[in-house]
Amino acid sequence: MFLCSIYSVCRSSAARGLLTFFSAASRPIFSLQHTLTQQDVRMECGPVLPDSVVLEIFFRLPHDAVLRAGLTCRQWLAVSRDEFLWRELFYSYYRIPRAVPRHPAAVSWYREFKRLFDCIPCVEVQTLREHNDQVLHLAFSHRGHRFSSCSKDCTVKLWDTERPDGNISLVHSSSMRQFNWGYTQFSQFNADDSLLLVSGVYLGPHHSSSGEIAVISLENYTLLSRVRNKPYDVFGCWLNETHLISGNLHWIGNMTSCSVLWLNKAFQDIESENVNVVKRLFKIQNINASTIRTVMVAHCRRHDNPDLLLDYEAQSQARRQKGQQQQHQPLLFDLGTSGSEEEDEAEEGDECQREARSHGLPNARLSQPTFSGLEHVIQSRKNVGRRELALETQVAQMMGRAHTKAPDTSLIEPSEPGDGEDKTYLLFTTGSLTYSPHQIGIKRIKPDQMTTCGPVLGEERSSEEFFDSLDHVIDIHGHIIGMGLSPDHRYLYVNSRAWPAGCVISDPMCPPPIAEEIDLHVIDLKSLREERRSLRAHRAFTPNDECFFIFLDVSRDFVASGAEDKHGYIWDRHYNICLARLAHDDVVNSVAFSPADQELLLSASDDSTIKVWRSPRMVRLAQTATRPPRPRSLLSSWLSRNKNSTSAGSVNGKP
Repeated sequence: MFLCSIYSVCRSSAARGLLTFFSAASRPIFSLQHTLTQQDVRMECGPVLPDSVVLEIFFRLPHDAVLRAGLTCRQWLAVSRDEFLWRELFYSYYRIPRAVPRHPAAVSWYREFKRLFDCIPCVEVQTLREHNDQVLHLAFSHRGHRFSSCSKDCTVKLWDTERPDGNISLVHSSSMRQFNWGYTQFSQFNADDSLLLVSGVYLGPHHSSSGEIAVISLENYTLLSRVRNKPYDVFGCWLNETHLISGNLHWIGNMTSCSVLWLNKAFQDIESENVNVVKRLFKIQNINASTIRTVMVAHCRRHDNPDLLLDYEAQSQARRQKGQQQQHQPLLFDLGTSGSEEEDEAEEGDECQREARSHGLPNARLSQPTFSGLEHVIQSRKNVGRRELALETQVAQMMGRAHTKAPDTSLIEPSEPGDGEDKTYLLFTTGSLTYSPHQIGIKRIKPDQMTTCGPVLGEERSSEEFFDSLDHVIDIHGHIIGMGLSPDHRYLYVNSRAWPAGCVISDPMCPPPIAEEIDLHVIDLKSLREERRSLRAHRAFTPNDECFFIFLDVSRDFVASGAEDKHGYIWDRHYNICLARLAHDDVVNSVAFSPADQELLLSASDDSTIKVWRSPRMVRLAQTATRPPRPRSLLSSWLSRNKNSTSAGSVNGKP
């Protein structure tokens, strides 16, 4: 109806041109805009409608119709770039609440619309099938030139992303079965991409299982060291270029344990054979069958100059000024080892046992737990009643209050802008009510703890300070199934499956039922509080006791996650909207953005494949680069010659 009114007042040539552009519906919109510039729009309309009327008509058209109509004549092109028009198209098409402002780095609404439409890695360009079992984790190097993959086939594979033809190829594969591993589960490059940390599940005697970390040189792919890691879902992580963090677990009661976090040197130099290669960082008490898991390190040196300044604080402040809340609440968007190491561990365990007995805790079996610690608790419950377990928890809490080192509040106070202080936080999942991880623990690592120099058992402490305290705890009120840091380490993104509102946990071994919907929480590591919670589109279906980790990843502008519904998902960090669903044939366990190009994304699945995704813009550029140069068209050549001859005639004084 509206287009007919335009046709009636425009030249027939303009109308035919409009129909020509509308007939190109099969072509990508922004590809059309790229190839047809303003210089190509040479048709002029005769009797024209006022700009205000054309704009009013464009307000009632979808974005693709506006783009094609704008290529009909110069007037329509100018009107089709109106900022108010694209603001309305942006909010309506992406269904963003109008209270959310435009991205602070955006220069126009049109370009912002195009960024979200054309720069999302949602086009599958390659499928890697070299693994023969479930692929569990993906990790890019810091340069983005390599990435690693871990799998249930017990291999870690390295891949090259810089081939001239743009395809990804396998560079190296290492099997860890020779070290009695069951499978590889996690990997991470160190800061200079010279070493690779590989975490896996070690199969011990009598079908017991714990974890182990291996360090592989990326110069010649040799194994440099192996470190025991218990429980295995601690995973492990790099602290700096040469030191990594591992975990150990000692049971001091039926449901009470002690988690010890160790700093390990990745390799031992010949010149430093008399220097410690391990040092204890922290020793933390666990109650109600909980343990420390999923450790990661956040280097907060860039908090005052982040890559992407999100507006969470401003939005929260605006809400508080309106009197809608008295205290802070997150914004909610509903969008649909060797023998000597074994001796050290035994000595550490005996120390925990002695301290526990001296304070009245019942003697625990010395056998180490299996299946991430739950086997110990399950066996204990068969022999100990609920009242005895509740009494043990009360005694453990009393012991913890009396013999835990007080937190140093100055360690987590926000630093003043420009003071130059670099803060390093150790982040991990933990709990206090049940065995399922439902809290984020934060512990600051001080500068003198960055190396293994000094006493092996860490700083001196009195007998009254047996445990280290947590500097800060954030309760998620649900089962945590994934964590990822933004590139600038300012924000921590957390996948969780929520508990019912108002639920009460009476039995630590019977946590509340968890939701199928996965919530994505955003925690600001500068203010140490949750700033945003999004009810997302991704889902999981396994119950509490079968829940597994789903790795997410964060780029400058986007966040991506796997899910149990056979899809990966991509969201915009600023607008909090889902932009793409990436299909697999089974559960998607891990996703990873290239740090060198956020328009390249990988996804790993239980279908034993790794899929490579690129943005429509990059696919189009790659196709253009491989296409042979086209000869100049006859029409454009004739126009060029005619223009030159006319110019020459003017110079010679001819009309």
